[in-house]
Amino acid sequence: MAPERLFEILAVAERLKCTPRHSWTSTGRRESVAEHCWRLTLMALLVADEFPGLCIDRVVRMCLIHDLGEAFTGDIPAFEKQAADEAREAELLSGWVSSLPEPLRSEWQSLFAEMEALETPEAKLCKALDKLEAVIQHNEADIATWLPLEYGLNITYGAGQVAWSDYLQRLKEAANAASLRKIADARMKNGIEEPRSDTAGE
Repeated sequence: MAPERLFEILAVAERLKCTPRHSWTSTGRRESVAEHCWRLTLMALLVADEFPGLCIDRVVRMCLIHDLGEAFTGDIPAFEKQAADEAREAELLSGWVSSLPEPLRSEWQSLFAEMEALETPEAKLCKALDKLEAVIQHNEADIATWLPLEYGLNITYGAGQVAWSDYLQRLKEAANAASLRKIADARMKNGIEEPRSDTAGE
């Protein structure tokens, strides 16, 4: 790949360093999309031994690029994202990927199509880890950064995506336990009310 073309692609990716997510770090600043993608990719490497039949290299590639559409649209929290938002992101991302040189174009088109179809275990693992990483990050942040709806959402978020794997279910259960401890501790210290059941959902 020519240096100039490489720099152009990296410039688009660099936007993710500057794009905040609806998550806060343990030090009290907004997390960037790039940081989420990096740790999601690290998670895939860390759990690789639990999925010996999967192509973890492909999962890693999915994790690295899965949020590139947000370089064009910014991050929209899952509980606010509408079908129109998803369609716009997909259109802008597809147009950009179509402009990439081969063989990168074909490879990324294949990866994005696989993630969209969500039929292979590799795509399912990427999706599940994506959800779990967000829950873990919320657990690491000060609970003062949580919206009221997130007291229930942190428990239910990703439940459907982990259901296909016993190991992922165990991870989700452990993350849920951490969420519940965090909520209980905050309620004791600060008088935070019990989460309302009607705020739960994905």
